[in-house]
Amino acid sequence: MSHPPRRRPDRMPESAFQLLVEGVLDYAIFMLDPDGHIVSWNIGAERIKGYSADEILGRHFSVFYPPEDIATRKPDRELETAIADGRLEDEGWRLRKDGTRFWANVVITALFDHTGSLRGFGKVTRDMTERRKTEQALLARRRLVTHLVEAQELERRRIAWDVHDDSIQSMVAVGMRLQLLATKLPAEHAATVARLDETVRAAVERLRMLVFRLRPPEIDRSGLVVALERYLGDVAPAWGLDHAVRDELRREPLGDTAVTIFRICQEAVANVHKHARASTVEVRLATVDDGTLVEISDDGVGMTMTADHQAGLEHFGMIEMRERAETAGGWWTVAERPGGGTVVRCWLPTTAPDAS
Repeated sequence: MSHPPRRRPDRMPESAFQLLVEGVLDYAIFMLDPDGHIVSWNIGAERIKGYSADEILGRHFSVFYPPEDIATRKPDRELETAIADGRLEDEGWRLRKDGTRFWANVVITALFDHTGSLRGFGKVTRDMTERRKTEQALLARRRLVTHLVEAQELERRRIAWDVHDDSIQSMVAVGMRLQLLATKLPAEHAATVARLDETVRAAVERLRMLVFRLRPPEIDRSGLVVALERYLGDVAPAWGLDHAVRDELRREPLGDTAVTIFRICQEAVANVHKHARASTVEVRLATVDDGTLVEISDDGVGMTMTADHQAGLEHFGMIEMRERAETAGGWWTVAERPGGGTVVRCWLPTTAPDAS
């Protein structure tokens, strides 16, 4: 397909450019003289700030700043910075004509003529109030989920300690007494006691596995990869799954990030066992974009399941994984795996966002 030949454009008349500036609705675009007085005004400025051109021309631009900014000379300091650096960009509260506040993104550009003399300033303002409300709502949600996750982890740790220090120790003591009793009984009774001892041993192992699932000690002692290898080594054979952990990390995530990744992997592998009818599960970890990319893939039936089943899985499994990843400042997805099966992916930054 051929395109029309390129031609040298005619220079846009200043009047046409003025029409462009004056017609912009989403941005307040206006000029200041070297002292900061307003010398031009567009429709966007009138819409955002509430002043007509007749009301605002000639007034100092500090009229848009709240009292606390006036007290600290912020308008003057912004002009000084624009002169020194050529431009200034800032976000903060500004005032409308009616006194209400809006959250503004402001760019001030110092304008110099060919001799280097300051001729004034160009000022572009955009109302970012709705975006800020959305960000604040997301931050509040993130804080809430963070507190819930932290409370859950603390409760898991408390239960793990209680089971380890109380229940397991009591069961071990029972086992030792049964072994001692077996040495003092006739052979026909000793066999029964030995079977009881085996049952107690099996119960102790199940409790130890419960403690591990509640709070894997390897995360603190040996890191995330070792904890995942041990977890898969314990559960995958019991579930009839071949398994692998591919470590492509340049550095391991630490602290809460490691725990979050472990929990997501734990939930994803449990879903493979419950729903995928798979024979193999693989966990891959890689360092990507100053964070950790995690992939949990299987060779099962994929996402071809009933609507009710899909809705239940979304409710009980996927939501928790997604919430954990997004709370940590990352993302989470699930998709069909090429060749069959499902792949869960998530990415978490090296440093979680401040949710305090």
